[in-house]
Amino acid sequence: MDFIKNQLDGYGMSEQTIGYLSNMIMVVFIAVISMLANFIAKKIVLKTIIHIVNNNRYTWDNIIVEKKVFHKLSHLVPAIIIYFSASIFPAYQVLIEKAAATYMIIVTISVLNALLNAFDDIYRSFEVSKIRPIKGYIQVVKIVLFIIGGIVVISNLIGQNPLIILSGLGALSAVLMLVFKDSILGLVAGVQLSSNDMVRVGDWIEMPKYHADGDVIDITLNTVKVMNFDKTITMIPSYALISDSFKNWRGMQVSGGRRIKRSFYVDTSSICFCTKEMIEEFQKIHYDYVTTRVNEINAYNIEHQINTESKVNGRQLTNVGVFREYIHQYLRNHPKIHKDMTLIVRQLAPGDNGLPLEIYAFSNDTNWGVYESIQADIFDHIFAVAPTFGLRAFQNPTGHDIVHLKESPEYSRGY
Repeated sequence: MDFIKNQLDGYGMSEQTIGYLSNMIMVVFIAVISMLANFIAKKIVLKTIIHIVNNNRYTWDNIIVEKKVFHKLSHLVPAIIIYFSASIFPAYQVLIEKAAATYMIIVTISVLNALLNAFDDIYRSFEVSKIRPIKGYIQVVKIVLFIIGGIVVISNLIGQNPLIILSGLGALSAVLMLVFKDSILGLVAGVQLSSNDMVRVGDWIEMPKYHADGDVIDITLNTVKVMNFDKTITMIPSYALISDSFKNWRGMQVSGGRRIKRSFYVDTSSICFCTKEMIEEFQKIHYDYVTTRVNEINAYNIEHQINTESKVNGRQLTNVGVFREYIHQYLRNHPKIHKDMTLIVRQLAPGDNGLPLEIYAFSNDTNWGVYESIQADIFDHIFAVAPTFGLRAFQNPTGHDIVHLKESPEYSRGY
C-alpha cells in the first residue's frame, strides 16, 4: 500500500486523491487475486479431484461429488483471501473481516449440509438403510447445525460471544419447545420406530384413520410418506405410528405366503346322500379319497351289523362331504398353494345364504396380481366342478330367474 502511494506522489496529486487511487488499485488487485484463486480452485484443483473420484473403485465418493460438496468448498478460497487482506484497509478492516467471516460461516454450513445429504445417500445404498433409516436423525443434526450457524453469524455481526446469545435462548426455551414440538415428537417416534423395527421403507402398511393403504416410500423426521395403491400420496405424522395402531404387511411378504380366505356358498337343498351312481362317478376322479372312504364306511357298517337299506342308518357319504374333501385334495396338489402353511376347507354355520364352505389356505406368491389370479383360478374351478357333485351354488333370485320362472310351463299352469 505504501509502495503504491510513493509511486503516485510523483504525479503531483493531492493526498486525498492518492488515497482513493491507491485503495482502488488494491481493491482491483485483491479482486483479481481472488478471481484467479477461484479459477485455480474450480478449474484445476476441483477438476483434478473429480477425475480422481471418477477413476477409482469406490462409489461413495461419487455421491459426494454429485452433492457438490467440493464445489461449495471452493467458495471459501476467495473469502479467505479477502479476510486476510482486510488489514490493508484499516478504516474498513473490521467491516471487511465481519463480512468475509459471515460468508465463510454460511459456506461452511452449506458444505456440511451437502455432506450430510451425501452421507444419507451413501447410507441408503446399503440394505441396512431399509431396516434402520437415519433420515430423521440427519434432519435433527441439520436443525442443530442451522441453529448453531445462525447464532455464530449473529454473534460475529454484533461482535459478541456466542455463549452470551446461547444463555439468552434459555429464556426462550418454552417458545422453542412450542415451535419445534412436531420435530421433537418426530425424533422420539423415529427412535422408537427404528429401535423396534416397526416400519421400513418399502413396507406395505394400512392405516384407515389416515386413509393410507400402500407402500412406505420415505421416512423423515416429521412424516412418513405412503404411496397408496391408487398412486395418491398420504403423509402420516411419525408420532401417529406410535400413538395409533396400523397394520404392517411385511410379515406376509417375508413369509412367502399370502392368505386366501373365501367361502363357496352351497344351496342346502342340493345336499344329499351319495347314490351308487354318484359314487361310481366320483371314483373316476383322479384323487382316490372316495374309494378309501367307501371301503372304510362299508367295513364300519358290516362290523356293527347296520342295515344300510335305509340311508339314515349307519355311516353314509354325502355329496357335500365328498366335495369338501375333493377341494382339500385339489388344493394340496395345486402348484401355487404353499404346502408348509395352514390348509383347511371347513364348513361354517349355515345361514340365509346357504352353507358356506370356507377355503383357508396360502398362496406361495405374495405378488398382488399373481395372488388374485391364483385365487380366481381356484374359485373358477370350484364353481365349474360343483354340479359334478350334484351341488348348486347359492344365489339370490335375479331378474333373469323371475323371467325364466314366468316362462316355465309349471308357472303358466298355475303350479
